[in-house]
Amino acid sequence: MRGWLLGFVAMLASCTTMETPVAKPQWTLLIHGGAGVMRRAEMTPEMDAAYRAGLNDALEAGSKVLASGGQALDAVEAAVRVLEDNPNFNAGRGAVLTREGVAELDASIMDGRDRRAGAVAQVRTVRNPIRAARHVMEQSGRVMFAGPEVDKMAAAAGLEIVPPEYFITPRRKEQLARAMAGAVTPMDRYGTVGAVAMDSQGNLASATSTGGMNAKPPGRVGDSPIIGAGTYADNASCAVSATGDGEYFIRVSVARMICARVAMQGMSAEAAAQATLDEVKALGGTGGVIVLSHDGSTALSMNTEGMFRGHADATGKREVGIYVDD
Repeated sequence: MRGWLLGFVAMLASCTTMETPVAKPQWTLLIHGGAGVMRRAEMTPEMDAAYRAGLNDALEAGSKVLASGGQALDAVEAAVRVLEDNPNFNAGRGAVLTREGVAELDASIMDGRDRRAGAVAQVRTVRNPIRAARHVMEQSGRVMFAGPEVDKMAAAAGLEIVPPEYFITPRRKEQLARAMAGAVTPMDRYGTVGAVAMDSQGNLASATSTGGMNAKPPGRVGDSPIIGAGTYADNASCAVSATGDGEYFIRVSVARMICARVAMQGMSAEAAAQATLDEVKALGGTGGVIVLSHDGSTALSMNTEGMFRGHADATGKREVGIYVDD
């Protein structure tokens, strides 16, 4: 009897010292605006402020949806649309140009509730490619469309159509000229925008949009519209949006691999992201990811010198960063 009492007391003592699990926020939103070579010494104060303002605008758009009880899917679309409309980011207006001097845009979106997904590639006239991707997901019964048919489909659906010149900015024309002259700089290479979210119901969603690589061959498609490479969401594991060297991210199946590590190995978002980016680096690729796990853990990870990124949640947290040490 005495031994039983001693054991019971010991059990009570262990219970009182056990750590209380930290509750995940009611909702969470992560965004990115591309990863690459971003050095403070090479960024003017004006450009630094403009990038941070753009990231905050995207966080505000997505957070507004989530704070009002809206769906993660609506939040990621809202955040990405803001970044597509901002000429400082490589998506929508302000996208990089192909060797022919035109913008060819790619986007994808995925709903973690049932793993429905939609993607578009080589878009030339849809103002917000992420809207076209969602239309594919919800209305077409298919997952991916590419080429002129996407523009036709979007127009028939009533999405906003703009002339191809709408996407072209003086900055991107200068970058293309440098590339064609063989004088491309690291900041000229590529970029992407994306968002992942968890809503108050615990549902996950992800969205990604890009203009691809500067001076890319017409028709080239990277990882951003590829479900499982640049975008993935599943309530049972995580939501991911990626940015970087698309060919390497496709070969590693980055987004799906991160979620598989979360689901099958019990890794945190940070650990899964790092392990997968290590695979990309081993092949010679660089880039970054934003990850939101079903348990609420998050990662804004990169193997580059910086990544435009932001984090907001229901606790009032609101952060944006550019450089690796932000």
